[in-house]
Amino acid sequence: MRLSSQEEYGLRCLLHVANHAAAGPVSITGIASAEGLSVEYVGKIMRVLRQGNLVVSTRGALGGYRLARPAEEIKVLDVVEALDGPIFPETFCGGFTGNHAACVHTTDCSIRVLWHHLGEALHDVLGTISIADLVTGAPSVPARRGAPVHVD
Repeated sequence: MRLSSQEEYGLRCLLHVANHAAAGPVSITGIASAEGLSVEYVGKIMRVLRQGNLVVSTRGALGGYRLARPAEEIKVLDVVEALDGPIFPETFCGGFTGNHAACVHTTDCSIRVLWHHLGEALHDVLGTISIADLVTGAPSVPARRGAPVHVD
C-alpha cells in the first residue's frame, strides 16, 4: 500500500495551518513557501481540505486558512479520506474482476478478508491520531493488543 503525495502534502499543509493558528489565517503563499510547494498545488490541496470541512477560508488582504475545528478533533483519517476517499471502499474488489463481469471469488475470497482487516487496522490507527498529536510530535497509536504505545 502506498500513500499519495497529495496525502503527505495535505497533512503537511494542515500541520502548517495548525502550527500557526494563534497568528490567524495562513495564506496559500505562506504555506507554499514554508513547505516548498507551488502556490497552485497548495491552492488545490487547501480547496480539497476546505470541501472536506477541515479548514475554513477567509477572503481579503488578511485572509487565508484556519482549522475548521480544534486540532484535537481532526483525525489523520479525516485528512486522508478528504484527500483521497475511503482507505478500503466497499467497491474495491469489484475493480479486480479479470476478464469476467464479476470476481470469480465472490463467495469464497480469502483476499477480501485480508484487505478488510488491513483497512480496519489503518482506520483504527489513523482514526486515533489527531492533528494536535502531530503538532506536539507525540502521536500515540493503539497497540495491537493492549494500551496505546508511543511512536518515536
